[in-house]
Amino acid sequence: MNTAAIRGMQVSGLPRKSRKYGEDRVCAHPDCSTKLSVYNRRETCFTHTGVKIPRLRGKKL
Repeated sequence: MNTAAIRGMQVSGLPRKSRKYGEDRVCAHPDCSTKLSVYNRRETCFTHTGVKIPRLRGKKL
């Protein structure tokens, strides 16, 4: 007979709420009328946001 027992943990609260950045915002790029999500912290849409390549290894000298 197997004597292993399963243990659990009590839930200790909920994770914090997502930050919201305002409603009815539009992309700041000229001639773009894309409505931004309330969860998008930037002033531009995905199409007009610049490319940012992360540093994966090592440190900048």
